[in-house]
Order: sequence, then C-alpha cells, then structure tokens
Amino acid sequence: MKIAYWSLAGILLASSLQVFAADATAVYTKGGANPAAMACSTCHGTEGEGMAAAGFPRLAGLSADYMQKQLDDYLSGDRANPIMQPIAAALTPEEVEAVTTMLANKPAPQVKRIGRAAEAHTLGEILALRGAWDRNIPECVACHGPSGVGVGEAFPPLAGQSAQYLSSQLNAWRQGTRKNDPNDLMGHIARKLTDDEIKAVSAYFASLIETGAEQ
Repeated sequence: MKIAYWSLAGILLASSLQVFAADATAVYTKGGANPAAMACSTCHGTEGEGMAAAGFPRLAGLSADYMQKQLDDYLSGDRANPIMQPIAAALTPEEVEAVTTMLANKPAPQVKRIGRAAEAHTLGEILALRGAWDRNIPECVACHGPSGVGVGEAFPPLAGQSAQYLSSQLNAWRQGTRKNDPNDLMGHIARKLTDDEIKAVSAYFASLIETGAEQ
C-alpha cells in the first residue's frame, strides 16, 4: 500500500511540474487565467525581445527576482504604468513565478564589452563611463557593470534595451512616477540630467548590441 501511495504521489508531482512548465508558455503567449492578464507577448515580443519602436522593454535574460519585484512594485504603486498595473494585479503568484522563470532562462543579446578605461568622447559615452561628478552623477557602469550588462538583482541590464525605453524610465524617475529603486538613487540621478543627457545616454546603451544580435 505504501509503495502504491508513493508511486501515485510521484506521478502527481511529475504531472504538476509539467503543468507548471506549460503554464509559463500559456501565460506568456495567451495570458493568465484572469482575462485582465493579457498575453505578455503582445507587447514584449514572441521571445521576450521587446518592441523597441513602441518602447516596450526586453524581458529575455533578465533576472527572475528582478522581474518579480517589478510586478510587485506595479501592485504597490511604486512603479506606475497604466498598462502593467492592471496586468500585475490580475496575475496569480504562481503565474508570476512561472513566466518570470521562463523569461530569465531565455538568452540575452550579445553586448559589446566596454569598460571604464575606454575612451569617452560623446555625451552619452561620458555619462556612461565617467559620469558628471561635479553634479554628483556617478558613471552608469559603476552600478550597472561594464557596458551596462547588469549587476545582481538591484541593477538591471541597460545594454540590450531600446533608447525609447531607457529614456522613458529616466523620465519616470525624474517625474516621480517610478520610485522603486534603493534609496531613490535613480531618482536623484535622473532629476539632475537634462533632456539632451537622457537622450544621449539612452542612445549609447542601446547602441551596444553587437551587429546581428536581436534586440
């Protein structure tokens, strides 16, 4: 009897894992169980590559913990977005875990490796690699890593995102509609940047995708 019980338990566990994997794909391509949770692929592309022209970010290869935190922040209001807030509210915790784990396992685009020692001539290069310390603006790579490839769970990749998306987020921090970073670090930085600086540094990181790599 015990052998039969544990065999049945094993079958049920295996089945639940298969459902878990299938749910991730279903949530991403068809939406969640709640109709308000629309399919992620509608805005973020078939493989999580994002839609640069529309300003929708790449999700493929981002940290699952980072993405889960962003969804939590949409719920709390620390990050405001009229599209994402109702979607985040409609997703179940299981759907969030499934789809973010799936996206984290997708390949990120290849990025040209550029360190602090590289020459910096344009406005975007200077802000990214040197900062503007006379205004207490650190170089972006100090937190986001060489070429802005991301560091840990708190500092996401900048390279591989579109200029439209990066600019929109810097403006959101500047306007206070996004306030979900540690100690308002990005808020302080964004409020010191000019419009031209935001455009320049966003374009710089968007340009670091290697030729032929998908964005």
